[in-house]
Amino acid sequence: MRSRIIAITLPLTLVLAAIAMLLPTGFVVRSPGPTRDTLGAQRLGASEIPLVAINGADTFPTSGELLLTTVSVSGGPIGPVMPLDALAGWAVPSRSVVPVESVFRPGVTRQEQQQQSAAQMITSQEAATAAALLELGFEIPTTMTIVGTSADSHAVDIVEGGDIVQSLNGMTITSQPQLLGLLTDIAPETTVTLTVERNGTIMDLPIRTGSATNPDGSERAALGIFLGTDFNFPVDVEIQIDNIGGPSAGMMFALAIIDRLTEVDELQGISVAGTGTIGSNGDVGAIGGVVQKMHGALRDGSNWFLTPTANCGEVIGAVPRGMNVVAVSTLSEARAAIEAIGAGDTSELPSCSAA
Repeated sequence: MRSRIIAITLPLTLVLAAIAMLLPTGFVVRSPGPTRDTLGAQRLGASEIPLVAINGADTFPTSGELLLTTVSVSGGPIGPVMPLDALAGWAVPSRSVVPVESVFRPGVTRQEQQQQSAAQMITSQEAATAAALLELGFEIPTTMTIVGTSADSHAVDIVEGGDIVQSLNGMTITSQPQLLGLLTDIAPETTVTLTVERNGTIMDLPIRTGSATNPDGSERAALGIFLGTDFNFPVDVEIQIDNIGGPSAGMMFALAIIDRLTEVDELQGISVAGTGTIGSNGDVGAIGGVVQKMHGALRDGSNWFLTPTANCGEVIGAVPRGMNVVAVSTLSEARAAIEAIGAGDTSELPSCSAA
């Protein structure tokens, strides 16, 4: 009787297992993607076009490489990941397999994902230009325009889209980080005066603040407004790159701008790779896929990698053999790091194990 049951159930089990192997999984596989030298050029048609072109200021020769790093992603809206693909991803140290919802918003289409990625790249390029020029001491006139409000904000029906922010409680506002800094020192549910320019007229608007949470868990005041920032750059910086999106190349673009605009040769012929978002104030932010990016950098000849300090938890224990990792949290730290690497004076550079 037992042999008869086995004879019936074993083929059925094998059939079901075979069917299961043909069904897509709910995972995303991340693997090392291509790198690009932000100090180099790319071919567009018959021409070689610099990734970072600068006009309106003196530029200087550079040596070495500043490699932006990328991640190749399969799964979710990009295309299905089959069981054998997931198994292969788990078996290879340079790859990672994660649930699709940890990478993509539910229901997002491939076209929506590509549009979002392209928009993030454009925003990161603008922030990189602002951060680099500010790091070099340029003054950048900035206009901050209100583009919307939170639904539960006291600012609803007080501010209007298109209002240009001038000051808060009489303090001139020059950047979003400065505005957030001022709000940190104001208690929630406090009435403040936001001065704006509306259709050429200066107006003082009383607004009762709401509350928001700081990174350290403390509460601060919040205006509940959404701002768009327009920079009037004193130098024309044009960044052109195909088939790469997202915000994580921001820091490497900013370093390339700095290298091109400074007479000193920071790299002295050395290849340095890295990743990290960049804020216009120079803050370097966390990214995804840092392990895959380290492997991609090593594959393409770089033995130095700049990682956001915020990603150190993923980096520790996952650094490929032959790679040296430097943890940075600001553009100033990243600039100091490439100068130290170029000069061969690297003993004091912060690593993730010491961060």
